[in-house]
Amino acid sequence: MNDTSPSAAYLHGFSAVEQARLVKQARLLESTIFNSIDYTGVKRLLEVGSGVGAQTEILLRRFPDLQVSCVDLNDAQLEAARQNLERMSWCRDRYRLQQADATNLPFASREFDAAFLCWVLEHVPSPARVLNEVRRVLSPGSPVYVTEVMNSSFFLDPYSPNVWRYWMAFNDFQYDNGGDPFVGAKLGNLLLAGGYREVQTEIKTVHFDNREPGRRKTMIAFWEELLLSAAEQLLQAGRVTRDVVDGMRREMNEVQNDPNAVFFYSFVQARATVY
Repeated sequence: MNDTSPSAAYLHGFSAVEQARLVKQARLLESTIFNSIDYTGVKRLLEVGSGVGAQTEILLRRFPDLQVSCVDLNDAQLEAARQNLERMSWCRDRYRLQQADATNLPFASREFDAAFLCWVLEHVPSPARVLNEVRRVLSPGSPVYVTEVMNSSFFLDPYSPNVWRYWMAFNDFQYDNGGDPFVGAKLGNLLLAGGYREVQTEIKTVHFDNREPGRRKTMIAFWEELLLSAAEQLLQAGRVTRDVVDGMRREMNEVQNDPNAVFFYSFVQARATVY
C-alpha cells in the first residue's frame, strides 16, 4: 500500500515501523496474491507504487527472467527499497528504482512487456489516469495484474465495537482525502474503460478460524499493526478519540486470544491484456 501521486490519500505514514510492516504484509499474503500470477516469458516489467520493494523481492524471486523497473513518489520508500533489495543476492542487477508520479511516467511508449500494481490505486485520486498511463508504456500483448482492497469485506468475531468505529473512520478518512478503500470491486470497469482487453477478476480471501489457530493469531496481530499505522493521522484529524484507539487495541488483543475467533477479509485481483 504505497504512495504514487502528489495528492495520494496515504494514511499509513513512512516510518521505519511502517516500512517493516509492509515487508511483513507482503510475506503474509504472498501465497494468496501470487497463486494466479504468471509472468512467464516477460522480460521488462513495470511495478507501479513499489514502496519499500517488498513485492519487488517476491517478483524477482518467483520469476528469475524478470528485470523490474520500480516507480514510487516517496524518497523514503525508495531508499528503504534500495536497502532491502541490495541485501538479496537474487535481486542484484535486476531492478531499477525511480521517483515518479504514476500519472506521468518517465518512460517511452511500449517500453515494457508487463505491469504489476498492488495496493496502489486505493491511494490515488484518479485510478483511471494511472491505468491509462500504464497502458501507454506497455507493448501489445502485455499482461497486467492489479491487486486492490475491498474494505467492506472485513469481518471479525467476537463483535468488537471499537474496532468497527475505528475501521469506519479509517475508510472514511481515506475516501474523504481522495482515495478509495473499495476500489477493488471497480477494477473491471476501470480496466475496460482504460482500453484493456481480456479483463478478468478474482476474489482473493483470507479466512481464518479454528482450523488454523496459529495463522489466525498471526493475521489478527498483523491487522492490529495495520490499523495502528493510521492512528496518529486519524487522531490529528479528529476522526477517532484516544478512547476508541485504546479500545480497538484492547479488543484486537482479546480477539487474538479468543479460542473461537474468526477473521475474514477479501480483496480483488484483476488480470488484463494490452492490445
